[in-house]
Amino acid sequence: MAHTLLVVEDDENLRLALCDNLEDEGYLVRAASSLAEARGAFEGAALIILDIMLPDGDGYSFCRELRAGGYGGGVIMLTARTLEEDLVRGFEAGADDYLSKPYRLRELLARVAALLRRAGGAPQQVDQLGAWSVDRGARIVRDAEGPVALTRTEFDLIIFLLDHNGRALSRDEILDGVWGADVVVDGRTVDNFVSTLKKKLRPSAEAGWAIRTVRGVGYRLELGLG
Repeated sequence: MAHTLLVVEDDENLRLALCDNLEDEGYLVRAASSLAEARGAFEGAALIILDIMLPDGDGYSFCRELRAGGYGGGVIMLTARTLEEDLVRGFEAGADDYLSKPYRLRELLARVAALLRRAGGAPQQVDQLGAWSVDRGARIVRDAEGPVALTRTEFDLIIFLLDHNGRALSRDEILDGVWGADVVVDGRTVDNFVSTLKKKLRPSAEAGWAIRTVRGVGYRLELGLG
């Protein structure tokens, strides 16, 4: 069954061209030129391609709204902004990926395919991260107070770290394992996602697990602390 995608872009030429190319790839595509239209069209979409600057608001607030409402599909943000604080803001809002305009169509298509591929089936297994339980099948991380809202990429990242517990992983290894070798992503993206995970899951020796920075290499997950 073909995936349904939503393109939220106010530039008519860009919107039409992107929709045509996505349809050529076999996707079912909906389009919106504003947040008002997007709010009525995102239900059932496996992935949203979301422009930041829209006539009735910004993509950051809409992404936060989606995640707060329980939307679990992928979100790729498009923006003309390239400052690191803008990237961080997008990831903290709940985006899974981020592309700067002008983007290469082949790269965008590769990122769409990679994000949808990662959303495929997952083994039925529950892992423990201190007080957190990580349900791979349901793709939920929860503690006694309930589930925490993780984006699809954040969940994939914690699974990748779990699968390599105790090993120092380079940023390139994490990028290939989580984003895919066919997707070009800056190494700073890993740092941004690890930082967001730490804020949400609060790892520490006292909590029984940690995500350590390995200087000059990348990161290492450690379990069984305390």
